[in-house]
Amino acid sequence: MTHTHNQMNFKPFELEYIQSKWEQIVDFNLTESGVHPISTLDLVQGDESKITELLGTELNYPHVNGNPELRQNIANLYDGAVWDKNVLVTVGAAEANDIIMKTLLEPGDEVATLTPTYKQVWGIAENMGHTVRPFHLRPETGWALDIDDMNAQVNEKTKIIAIVNPNNPTGHIFTEAEMDAVIKAADRVGAWILADEVYRGAERLREDETPSFYGRYERVLALGSMSKAYGLPGLRVGWIIGSADTIEDVWRRHEYSTITATMLSNHLAAYALSEEVRPRLIQRTRDYIRKGYPILQEWMEDQEGLFSYTPPEASAVTFVKYHLDINSTELMETLCREASVFVGAGDSFGMDYHLRIAFGQEKEVLDEAFGRIRNTIQRLQG
Repeated sequence: MTHTHNQMNFKPFELEYIQSKWEQIVDFNLTESGVHPISTLDLVQGDESKITELLGTELNYPHVNGNPELRQNIANLYDGAVWDKNVLVTVGAAEANDIIMKTLLEPGDEVATLTPTYKQVWGIAENMGHTVRPFHLRPETGWALDIDDMNAQVNEKTKIIAIVNPNNPTGHIFTEAEMDAVIKAADRVGAWILADEVYRGAERLREDETPSFYGRYERVLALGSMSKAYGLPGLRVGWIIGSADTIEDVWRRHEYSTITATMLSNHLAAYALSEEVRPRLIQRTRDYIRKGYPILQEWMEDQEGLFSYTPPEASAVTFVKYHLDINSTELMETLCREASVFVGAGDSFGMDYHLRIAFGQEKEVLDEAFGRIRNTIQRLQG
């Protein structure tokens, strides 16, 4: 009985389901929350010895927890992290979230999660039968964390407080005071902080990188990925940083779920995170974000009164409210069908009447896509 019950109540991952349905058939995909991906050739920049080394790589199993060079380069991104104890390489941050949930959650546990947010952790928890209690970033205060709301949702049953910082979809970066409040809430009930930090490095305005939650509190699992700040989503490499014993526990789930990321992606990710190459990739991402955002902003200002928004502090997406009487999923599907432009529906993030629009692309691409959106919206306005 339980089996059929679980199947019947299964909630698909709406955002990813919609993306897999539309992203390959539209002319313009403005849902991808990273910047335009880099080619393998541009990554290695014609470095002949590197190309020879890559082509000579035997396609064996790499280290199951990630090759040592890769883990060392990842550990370098976190104060106090040690490559051989605190780092587990996963198949994207997606696997990381999945195996963390399966490691930490026990019957009766609850999850408190930020909203709006990337809803993977939320959906996994619900599919496992756990209560999820959302707490809000508020649009009326520029997406600031509602600390009172968070404290009301975190209780003795809370096992995990899940946050995405810098935030997807809003681009909000937690202030030091907000970080302290999250840690205080977790400490009050002994909860874990699951900190999805895949947008670290993709800051739009500030030069310093967003600080990690790792090292600020005992029970933190911090996630990173090659997808967003590095323009390498197709490598499918992510990682978890945490205390040695917890990393061991999560690793045991990793052996069940994927065993390991690929040998080539281990090599390419280690190269990308090396001291020589990483600054170039971060700069490339920031250039896309810093050049693309003004194009989006100018276009939104041109449709007087149609959009209200807070500019994102990080990431290549912004979450905007539109003033049209149409459901966000319906609007998204209309834009896909009529304009062949794909933007994220607010419904996928738990907030209707919003769109998540990506701008980490070349100017020509953005101009054409935004023009098409405007034409469809003008028709809808009648």
